[in-house]
Amino acid sequence: MLLDQLADAGLPTDGVLVDLVEREQALASFGGALRRLPMADRGRSVYVSKMITAAAAGLFDAALNYLWNETVRELRRRVTGYDLAYFFDIAVPSHDRRKHLSTEDDLVKVNDIDLLRAAREIGLLSATGHAQIDHIRYMRNYASAAHPNQVELTGMQLAAWLETCVRQVITLPYDTVTAETGRLLANIKTDQLDPGDVKSTTAFFEDLPRDRADALGAGLFGLYTNASRTPIVANNVLMLWPELWPEISEDARQRFGVQYGRFRASADTAQARAAKELLNLVDGGAYLPEHERAAEMDSVLDDLLAAHHGYSNFHTEPAPARALAALVGQYGNIPQAVENKYVLALVEVFLGNEYGVSWAAATSYDKLLDKLTSSQAGRALRSFTEPVISAQLWASKPQARWDTLLDVIEPKLTARADRELFQAVRTFTGTPDKLPSDSKIARLVEAPRVRRVVRRTKAK
Repeated sequence: MLLDQLADAGLPTDGVLVDLVEREQALASFGGALRRLPMADRGRSVYVSKMITAAAAGLFDAALNYLWNETVRELRRRVTGYDLAYFFDIAVPSHDRRKHLSTEDDLVKVNDIDLLRAAREIGLLSATGHAQIDHIRYMRNYASAAHPNQVELTGMQLAAWLETCVRQVITLPYDTVTAETGRLLANIKTDQLDPGDVKSTTAFFEDLPRDRADALGAGLFGLYTNASRTPIVANNVLMLWPELWPEISEDARQRFGVQYGRFRASADTAQARAAKELLNLVDGGAYLPEHERAAEMDSVLDDLLAAHHGYSNFHTEPAPARALAALVGQYGNIPQAVENKYVLALVEVFLGNEYGVSWAAATSYDKLLDKLTSSQAGRALRSFTEPVISAQLWASKPQARWDTLLDVIEPKLTARADRELFQAVRTFTGTPDKLPSDSKIARLVEAPRVRRVVRRTKAK
């Protein structure tokens, strides 16, 4: 009847409606998927009704579009019931966009890809469910009535996708981690944590998969840097942050540093200050932007040298030594602007003075030396040419530490000039403070530093 009316109007009829066999198969299969949908959830599933109606009429592409609308609506409902602020922090990492998102009505501003990704990262979708739902999203974009296409859909496909929506979105229960995280986020916004309960409250952090730890880290970071945070939230985050930090990935830590830099660049002073407070709390200075690290490292080096040169240096060196180690970080990245000053200062404090070395700071110095690059090790080797270093090397205790320094840097020296200089220094028969006066060593110090190239023998 309908097709006849279209034909009478001169409109196309071929390929407009799916044949009756496919429609019957779809309607027969929908029942199995619907049996998984609780009666309490059916009353709000208006797009499921429209999907089935469109399928019965033979408009499978429209049915798929309605199914996607239902999927997105249910995901947004789950997000709203879980934690909107947490979701926005994960879905929209851009501070400029994030600051305009706060209410349920703002969920429409998050595109479908980010909606699915963030839902997976905070645990509202499983990894398997994310893959399956993302496939439906792809098909919706390329095979539904949302866009012109020539793709033919089957009734079995529609029924399978409906079942996926029901199982992976509408009725999927929270896993343990998601439930624990949700309770934690709800509690820290309203109740002050008891410091004595922090360990038990955060015990589940150790069981967090890395991506979930990163997501929770981003959530706590967002809560603390929010300009409208309450004192309760701030205090609670400060107690939780050090417990979560060991579980957060290196990539996520770098992103926190980048976010701090963006706060600074956009003159969001309060948020920049809050971000830096969190990084400082976990000795995360290594994740600050390079220009910021260079300035801070320069200041800390001044403090360290002042302590080293001052009275009672054995007691005053450890604090700036630890601050320096925190800025250098796990991977030993030194801003180029302070690299020479850093290497020379490290050698100076490592050698100590005629009374010895500050043993409370020595562990920091040992770790920092281990992180020197080949180029920096070459600079450390040549440090005896600096008057401040050669002046230390007349005493027996700095001389012994000099030998230890050579042991540490030897494996790091890859340039031929460095290796030759090292051998000359090692075989020098005088005391180390006389090294600058040796003519052979003086020539080797000035030799061009070219890294050794290992040539592989070609197979014959």
